[in-house]
Amino acid sequence: MNDSVKPFDGHATAPETAAFLNGPHRLLIDGAWVDGHGGTRVTTDPATGLPLATVQMGDASDIDLAVAAARRAFDGPWRRMTVSERTALLFRLARIMERNSQLLAELDVLDNGMPMFIAGLTVANCVEMVDYYAGAIMRIEGTTIAPPRHVAAQAEALTYTLREPVGVAGQIVPWNVPLSTAILKLAPALAAGCTVVIKPSEETPLSVLALGAMIVEAGFPAGVVNIVNGLGTTAGARLAEHPDVDKISFTGSTATGRRIVQAALGNLKKVSLELGGKSPVVVMPDADLSLAIPGVALATFFLQGQNCMAGTRIFVHDAIHDQLVEGLAAFAGSMATGHGLSLATQQGPMISDAHTAKVMSYIDGAVAAGATLVAGGERIDRPGNFIQPTIFTNTTPDMAVVREEIFGPVMTVQRFATDDLDAIAALANDTPFGLSGSVWTRDLSTAHRLVARIRAGHVSINCHGAVGTNIPFGGYGQSGWGREFGKEGLDAYLETKAVTARL
Repeated sequence: MNDSVKPFDGHATAPETAAFLNGPHRLLIDGAWVDGHGGTRVTTDPATGLPLATVQMGDASDIDLAVAAARRAFDGPWRRMTVSERTALLFRLARIMERNSQLLAELDVLDNGMPMFIAGLTVANCVEMVDYYAGAIMRIEGTTIAPPRHVAAQAEALTYTLREPVGVAGQIVPWNVPLSTAILKLAPALAAGCTVVIKPSEETPLSVLALGAMIVEAGFPAGVVNIVNGLGTTAGARLAEHPDVDKISFTGSTATGRRIVQAALGNLKKVSLELGGKSPVVVMPDADLSLAIPGVALATFFLQGQNCMAGTRIFVHDAIHDQLVEGLAAFAGSMATGHGLSLATQQGPMISDAHTAKVMSYIDGAVAAGATLVAGGERIDRPGNFIQPTIFTNTTPDMAVVREEIFGPVMTVQRFATDDLDAIAALANDTPFGLSGSVWTRDLSTAHRLVARIRAGHVSINCHGAVGTNIPFGGYGQSGWGREFGKEGLDAYLETKAVTARL
């Protein structure tokens, strides 16, 4: 084995990954890698608990420096760049990411714990997204419309609209899919002509820092993209409140989202929020169980349940309840758990020991509340933060395990006997969240009628979580404000200016 390749739980990484982990991990401000003023933090592999790298941390003063650099770039070289030059830079970044896809995937596996099959998929999606928004730059268009009546009555006139960048965007990235979330915020912001200050999660900064090096390599002007590692309570809070930040985009918990809104009130900056979820999965009596059993299981257990659109509230018709539950329990029991670097792994670890304890408290609380445990329910006795895929039946809407977002591999099953779609939708909608959901049935008429009744921003039929670069994603209710991905993701970073000229 190459001496530069580090083994993790018996699995080796690419030499590029080992070299990156051994290198310095600093802040990217105004085109230069600099030390932070917030000390250092060791990021660890959640599958082993072993240290990965020591990362420089920024504080409020570093955010101030980064925002000032972003403002200078916005008012200067970035604004003067032509559309074709911005397009070329983004396409160049996509090719650099493509060449370094193994590095980016392995960093997310090591820092976050996700299985390699998920990391590889997300890196490919990130490259696609940069390409998508690079191509969208040329399609940012205004309109010509009839001029105001009082002006047109006096003389010929022309009225048109311009789409202009919002300005400096602050972007706060979560730990569950760090690279993917950074790109789905960064790519449309750059396409729109904004400059950016990114704060990665302190739990998982590595892939975003590697992305920063690729941005520098691609040739973006200094200050266009700044990356400040730091705690949410210091760096994140300052970014959200900063008077020279024009927009804040946050992905994370609903509780933190509320604090972001309060912090943004000072200068009434634009706010996008992608927050929590407790997504319903409705399985009708005619569902194809050969599709529904693995599909419903992965709706909950994908990424160890550490994803906002996880389908954790399962509603199943009495006629197939026992058969579905039996299949789900067998699927959960067969899932290979281990280090994400193993290609056989389907379930990785929780992000931290503290989060593991939180998830286990929900499992213990559900047992105490009278729910029936049919699969899993235990912390696995091995190094790292592993919990068995867990399924509860005989759950009721008042239980915390049903009502609250757990962000772990915990499924709750509730049964229904009615065929009344309004009554079924009422069960699905009994939540303050409204991010995602799915309906499983062979009857497409039933499917479309039920989807129309479910209050959520993204609902799938005979699949779950069907997100894509060109498909808008976001939530109703306490799941957030605004949409990401697709045209709507670009619109979030654009202002509309109306111009009327009396001729």
